[in-house]
Amino acid sequence: MENPVLTIVVPCFNEQEVLPETMKQLNQFLTQLIVEELVSEKSKVLFIDDGSKDDTWTIIYKYSLNHRHIRGLKLSRNAGHQNALLAGLFTAVETSDCLISIDADLQDDIHVMKEFIMKYHEGNEIVYGVRKKRDSDTFFKRSTAQAFYKLMKIMGTDLIYNHADFRLMSKRAVHELKHFSEINMFLRGIVPLIGFKSANVYYDRKERLAGETKYPINKMLAFSLEGITSFSVTPIRLVVLIGFLTFFISIMFGVYFLSLKFSGRTELGWTSLIASIWLIGGLQLIAIGLIGEYIGKIYKESK
Repeated sequence: MENPVLTIVVPCFNEQEVLPETMKQLNQFLTQLIVEELVSEKSKVLFIDDGSKDDTWTIIYKYSLNHRHIRGLKLSRNAGHQNALLAGLFTAVETSDCLISIDADLQDDIHVMKEFIMKYHEGNEIVYGVRKKRDSDTFFKRSTAQAFYKLMKIMGTDLIYNHADFRLMSKRAVHELKHFSEINMFLRGIVPLIGFKSANVYYDRKERLAGETKYPINKMLAFSLEGITSFSVTPIRLVVLIGFLTFFISIMFGVYFLSLKFSGRTELGWTSLIASIWLIGGLQLIAIGLIGEYIGKIYKESK
């Protein structure tokens, strides 16, 4: 059996500070895998420039001229991390047997990729890199991340706990991923839907080598919202539930307000006004929720 052709896919956005060291480490590690005959001589590292405004592309281009295992792909504009990652996967899949995605900051331990390859040789089509712990995160980031995973589980979405985008996928798995036609892909939720034999590899995440994080709070919140709305209609059903609760509460309050009216303890017109506001509000929420249910069915069909 021939050694598999591996492509390491690395999305980059304004990573000029960390990129030289990242390219050096990944090139050395890939060379080591080739020497140990775990992967083919045709393997490569593909860096995707996601519309960077600094010297990211210049660094990629110059390094690729002198290192045959380094390749670059430049996007015409900033498409976002997930789309840049998909561009790399879909570009490299035809010439690869397996692909590993990793961020350019190298907080994910590159030496774990050797275990990825071993798991692939054992017949696994997808191998997830899973963090052992979150001690290096701030309290806010750690607590919000844990809350997000728990919320997604409550909503019925199958996510790999403490897994981001550090994973190995076989050629077959990536081809199946291409069948998903969504514009906004939440890969952490979509990849487990593909199925196939999979395995987890646990590792300790490191500090960023250089530069600043490309995921500030606003992007993290937007990413979380994308995940919640991409795989669940539970928020719509919560609106329906609130509508029904409001409706029944309005009925109870209506009876209470009428008792106050007959006992002469309310102002003229106050009872009818309050009761009607609660009643109409509950009915509106129910109506919006029912419309949302139909929209949710359309959304599921389109996925």
